[in-house]
Amino acid sequence: MMKLLFAGMLLSLLSLQGTKEKVSFPSEDGIEITADKYLINEEYPFILLFHQAGSSRGEFRDIAEKFLKLRYNCLAVDLRSGDNANYVNNETASRARGAGKSVNFLDAMEDVSAAIDYAYDLNPKEVILLGSSYSASLALLEGLNHPKVQAVIAFSPGEYFGQDLRLEDSLKTCSKPLFVAVTKREQPYVKQMLTAFSEDDYTLFQPDTLGVHGARALWDDNPTKDEYWLALLMFINNLNK
Repeated sequence: MMKLLFAGMLLSLLSLQGTKEKVSFPSEDGIEITADKYLINEEYPFILLFHQAGSSRGEFRDIAEKFLKLRYNCLAVDLRSGDNANYVNNETASRARGAGKSVNFLDAMEDVSAAIDYAYDLNPKEVILLGSSYSASLALLEGLNHPKVQAVIAFSPGEYFGQDLRLEDSLKTCSKPLFVAVTKREQPYVKQMLTAFSEDDYTLFQPDTLGVHGARALWDDNPTKDEYWLALLMFINNLNK
């Protein structure tokens, strides 16, 4: 209990303030990607924030502010498969649909790749990927062996791609630090999905309660948010040792 209180106090008391700017950059197929850039210091590395299905960069409105306090810049990205979160419309998805592009989950992979390159160009330091639900699976696929990625944080990854691709068959090596957060219901099949990895290769966190799906587990209205934040703070602290 004391550790949970400490995690909450740490994130609330740190007083660093950053700036927020809407930016855009091209995906490989030319679709303009919209993102919110949260900047605290140009020298700090970036955490890239990817939303869940039916959502947008607005999913990370409050989460990004907390990462700034931990001395990370953030890039919250509108992937082409999404819609709305916190009254923020997904502009990338609107453009992709308007251009007649496919907007299935796997189609957003090239948006993840473009975001990595964009953030690395802003500051040539390895980035951290944080994915939520289907984008957690994309982060695993794209980030675990990517030379520009330091670590991957996956909230509620799963087999979201149907017959097109199975993660259990695709994830064979893990050369980056990996944090996976799941609900109690998700835990068995996520462990099965990561069966090629040794349990020493990654951190698997589940709360004492049933838990919340995706990165919304970090939202302020989740009563168990401090459990998730504490586990995540410990993981990030170990990255910087």
